[in-house]
Amino acid sequence: FYSTFDEAHRPCAVWRHVLGTPQSADQKLFEEPDGLFYVSMDKTRDGRLLLVSADSTETSEVRFLELTDKSGKTLEFESDVAAEGAAAPPPKLKLIQPREFKLRYSVEHRSDWLFITTNEGGANNEKVVVAPLATPGLEHWKPLSDTQGEPVLPHDAKRTVSYATCFENHLVVKGREAGLTQVWVLDMAGKGPQVKSVHRVEWPEAAYECGLGPNFEMETKAIRLAFSSPVSPRRSVSYNLDTRKMTTVKETPVPNYDASLYATARRHITARDGTKVPVTLFWRKDKVNVGAGVNDAPAAPAALHLYGYGSYGMCVEPSFSTRTLPLVDRGMVYAVAHVRGGSENGRWQWYEEGGKYLSKRNTFNDFVDVADALVKAGWTEPARMSCEGRSAGGLLVGNVVNQAPHLFRAALAGVPFVDLMVTMCDPSIPLTTGEWEEWGNPNEPKYFDYMLSYSPIDQVRAQEYPSILITSGLHDPRVAYWEPAKWAQHLRAKRTNAPDDARKILLKMDLAAGHFSASDRYKYLRELAFDYAWMLDELGLADGKPTKSG
Repeated sequence: FYSTFDEAHRPCAVWRHVLGTPQSADQKLFEEPDGLFYVSMDKTRDGRLLLVSADSTETSEVRFLELTDKSGKTLEFESDVAAEGAAAPPPKLKLIQPREFKLRYSVEHRSDWLFITTNEGGANNEKVVVAPLATPGLEHWKPLSDTQGEPVLPHDAKRTVSYATCFENHLVVKGREAGLTQVWVLDMAGKGPQVKSVHRVEWPEAAYECGLGPNFEMETKAIRLAFSSPVSPRRSVSYNLDTRKMTTVKETPVPNYDASLYATARRHITARDGTKVPVTLFWRKDKVNVGAGVNDAPAAPAALHLYGYGSYGMCVEPSFSTRTLPLVDRGMVYAVAHVRGGSENGRWQWYEEGGKYLSKRNTFNDFVDVADALVKAGWTEPARMSCEGRSAGGLLVGNVVNQAPHLFRAALAGVPFVDLMVTMCDPSIPLTTGEWEEWGNPNEPKYFDYMLSYSPIDQVRAQEYPSILITSGLHDPRVAYWEPAKWAQHLRAKRTNAPDDARKILLKMDLAAGHFSASDRYKYLRELAFDYAWMLDELGLADGKPTKSG
């Protein structure tokens, strides 16, 4: 089975190929004509079903094809047994639930039951329901319950359910709670859909990222989980589903790294509308004397780099990255603002209601308020603070430097999506129509006016701006090269910085790269080194040599 793309680089069709036959004989199983929907496919862990999904940002529709029977025997299709030269129809996919606007669902299978993660019935942060494989429609969806009929992991405003994964005797659920990723293990009562017991996997640190690793076996008592934190390199652990014993299988080796030299903290900043915005801070203890100042701040303001994204419901997790070490080893604090537009504190509150469409400006306000609070708390000062965002995070940076240029000495904008109105008004540009469910359709007046109010290029004004490094790729299909080029010129034309001001607007265009920078690992590291060298120079740290970790 394979998928094909349309002219807009959208996966739109699924095909079936029989090994040993010409491609001209391949059968098209499904095609999605609506440009808002992207087609994907997967096979359930037991190998019984092929799942074909058509998803937009807000709506889902799933079909399935039975590949084996209950015993695991491969099923034959009419086209497989047809006489040579005879035409036969392709296998027919069975629809689970017809699409309804803003109804999202994903599907797993176990023992003739479908386990469906969905927002049905106002479950904005999603829940798990069950339905028989024979009658999978919405009218047959029932809450996931224990043997006494009590709901298990029901919808909760403080918990987000991302997806469920089926094993022979267990159901494992990935989600979020308390602003962090979580994993729940459900011990199933026999082959049916009832749950015998449930527990959440516990981790040793206060800020972390966890999730499921590669788990290919259906019949297993131990699964692979992944764990990381700002100070702990990613490690793979084997988790016994019955005894809850956790064993480290492998930890990513980081040469010359000593975790005991580093520290991390989680803070919550009150935004202008009263919302508590999480911030993750990471520093080197022998470089930044945190706790010696007021409210556990450093003894003196430190150089600080603030990163953010805040779009598509995507979270920036508090995980380990070797990319941060060259900065913190030079005495910087690396901070991540978990602004609205992601899903850190719940998909509904943080994204659907609080960070997209007509509430998108919350994303930019949160970032500015976090930066301002870090200055007021003594963590840093404007002359020693930089910020960064890529792609839609570049939209964030573009708004931040328009709204509060005085808070930053330098800003790094990678492949920045900054010409919002021109791009969103042109449906011929690849990916544009699908983006209308993130920002709004500018053909509708209410969205046009609101989007115009935060389109970075359109809001560049006559004021002093910090130093800005804009990086882009000539072959970027997502953010075309002319967007950052136009933005750079708008900034240069309107900024009121004095002629001898050392703060400059720089545009660096890679003539061979696309949206994700260089695919060559070593070239990527050289590009990253350039970005960091520029930023360290702006903050007055270019001459400081890093202290070895170990």
